[in-house]
Amino acid sequence: MSVPTNKPIDEEKGRRSSNASIATTVTDSYTINEPTPLQEVTSYHEQIREQLPPGVLTTKTLSIHPYPIKTSEHEITRITTHHSEKAPLVHYVNWDVNDPECPYNWSKTYRWVCTMAVASLVVSAAFGSSVITGRLNGVMEDFGCSEEVAILQVSLMVFGFMIGPLLWSPLSELFGRKPVYVVALFIYAIFNIPCAVATNIETVLVCRFFAGFFASCSLTLAGGSIADLWPTEHRGNAIAYFAAAPYAGPVLGPIVGGWISVGTQSWRWIYWVNFIFSSLIWIIVCVLPETYHPTLLAKRAKRMRLETGDPSYVTVEEEFPVPLSELVQVNLVRPFVMLATEPILLLMSLYVAIIYALLYAFFFAYPIVFGEVHHFNDGEIGLTFIGILIGTCFALMVTPYFERMYLKAVVAKGGKADPEDRLPGMMFAAPFVPISLFIFGWTSFPWCHWIGPAISGIPFGFGMVIVYYSANNYIIDCFSRYVTSALAAKTLIRSGSGAAFPLFIVQMYHGLNNQWASTLLAFIALAIVPIPFVFYKYGARIRASSKSAA
Repeated sequence: MSVPTNKPIDEEKGRRSSNASIATTVTDSYTINEPTPLQEVTSYHEQIREQLPPGVLTTKTLSIHPYPIKTSEHEITRITTHHSEKAPLVHYVNWDVNDPECPYNWSKTYRWVCTMAVASLVVSAAFGSSVITGRLNGVMEDFGCSEEVAILQVSLMVFGFMIGPLLWSPLSELFGRKPVYVVALFIYAIFNIPCAVATNIETVLVCRFFAGFFASCSLTLAGGSIADLWPTEHRGNAIAYFAAAPYAGPVLGPIVGGWISVGTQSWRWIYWVNFIFSSLIWIIVCVLPETYHPTLLAKRAKRMRLETGDPSYVTVEEEFPVPLSELVQVNLVRPFVMLATEPILLLMSLYVAIIYALLYAFFFAYPIVFGEVHHFNDGEIGLTFIGILIGTCFALMVTPYFERMYLKAVVAKGGKADPEDRLPGMMFAAPFVPISLFIFGWTSFPWCHWIGPAISGIPFGFGMVIVYYSANNYIIDCFSRYVTSALAAKTLIRSGSGAAFPLFIVQMYHGLNNQWASTLLAFIALAIVPIPFVFYKYGARIRASSKSAA
């Protein structure tokens, strides 16, 4: 695609400061989807200059494939002019071609190290939510509370996952990723201490909520950190590991927590171990680099101002800061509006939420089947979750295949695939979830070998990771203009369902019996299987009538 020519100039007037003279800013934006020779770009600048009034001074900044600031365009060219030599020029600081300071251009090995470190942050937060299921009745024995109150140790932390993103998203836009990670995860680690030394159940529950609130910064910002490191066309495999983390983390919880319970006979040591683990993760956070592009560019602009003594070097965010009211709208209002008006976002978020809720349901169904029916101890019950981990590993082996399918669609469609091209993986994996629940339910008789329900975790782990990987990419591609709000809406529904399901699973399994309780959950999972198939066929038509979708 060649650079457009003879394009009219759009002029807007504004003040740089209270005592600055009026400057005219000529801003031109255009999209280049294919490599464009530099001479064509330079020629385009010359054509723009020729259209300017005589005697007008100009300066320009060219950015090729920049981070998405307030636009999804691949190329942004800005030319700033003024009619008076007293009016200050504005030099917009941005990435150069193949800029070594741009995270996209860091070495591939280093980016993968950062990606795995970010995924470990998500694992740590998710692990903390479920680790106490290794000895859930510990607080019942020490404090005399009911089983429902003990279960709140899980639900309240996951409820914190639901509320936290409303704060962490805007803070990361103001201060960058790393400061939010460092502060929030430090406080998360500290909140494990009062849980371990608590003398009443109220202390435990309050601290669990705040632990979830601060730990949720990992769940909120990890996707953005990965987007900072990888351009869209190379992001799929990294997203796969991110997709596995919030599901693999909770599975590790009962495995570790169960054996801590067997070895120490104390639920308090579970919290001490989680404190140690979260502290180690915090140390990793402290050595991670900042990846948020606007923050890195702001540091570059500050350095250039100091080195040159010229205050005109600024970033777009410094020149046009996002008002606090807009951040509040994006994070508190728009997610709910989009859920109410966007059927794609609502149904895909609902699908992800049900899968997430079923995972947390297993944390209470497994102890019933393997503990009450097969008489396993806490450590042995934890080991039965290995099946889900095996399924997760299989999913990570398969996701590169679906990523190659997507890249083929990109090539076949001239460099830009449709969001619906993200759905084949979800369509393939969706049936595995209800199949696993049917297996779990109808092999949970006392006369059936325990390996039957244990094996059911393999198709569940496989299906949930592939489904989340595809659904997450689909939501991002569909709502690229409002991706922060879309992902916040998905997180709200997902965490809300994850917090709610544990509150009734035990009663449900005891009331309906193991077979029919699992069958009911299987039918719920079966009912939502058609969703990706419907959107694969009609998604483009639905997006065409949407105000928010691409």
